[in-house]
Amino acid sequence: MPQDPEPMPLAKAVAYAIGLPLALLVLIFLPAGTLGWPNGWVFVIVLILAFGASALVLARVNPVIYRARSRFQPGTKGWDKALLAIILPMMVAIIPVASLDAARFHWSHVPLWLAAFGYVVLVVGIAVTAWAQAVNPFFEPGVRIQSERDQRVIDRGPYRFVRHPGYVAALVMFFGMALGLGSLRAFVPAALASAALVLRTAWEDRLLRTALPGYEAYARKVRWRLLPGLW
Repeated sequence: MPQDPEPMPLAKAVAYAIGLPLALLVLIFLPAGTLGWPNGWVFVIVLILAFGASALVLARVNPVIYRARSRFQPGTKGWDKALLAIILPMMVAIIPVASLDAARFHWSHVPLWLAAFGYVVLVVGIAVTAWAQAVNPFFEPGVRIQSERDQRVIDRGPYRFVRHPGYVAALVMFFGMALGLGSLRAFVPAALASAALVLRTAWEDRLLRTALPGYEAYARKVRWRLLPGLW
């Protein structure tokens, strides 16, 4: 019988629920040097509302995703851990770099319409991520073949258009975060995270084509990894 991952321990879940919002506030307002940065609070509110809405939807349509994404499971590829050692710190760095830039030193001058566009892009990225997680119970944080869960090819939802919609969403979220916070300097960690994520996409796709039954046929049907018409 397929074996889903164990649920996250209650103490760890509580720690995440308290620690992540506090960490977000520190990442935004400590580099900014003030709690009175309006755009920082807009960013917090947008994230809470968007991720809160997606969490409610996922709890209803695909609750097992919380187990799948609660930890890195045994069998996660070593090369993936190495790439995540670049992707995750650079993703996190977008926020304090943007705060230093836009709130403390005012190096960048991003017009209001462009910052608003950044928030639109960010929310769209969160929505696409939730869509992919809603239809894909195998959406884990690490790359591996989930043989104990009888992993199968998912070709519904956004997977009808590209093979890695979660990565597409992450890419637009990286730059949406920077623009929403009003920073062009934050494009540097966003670009580094994106480059490593594109490499991860290529390596994961190669693994799936060789080790996941049915994926090769799916790849022939859905030709594009990330960008329809390009790659």
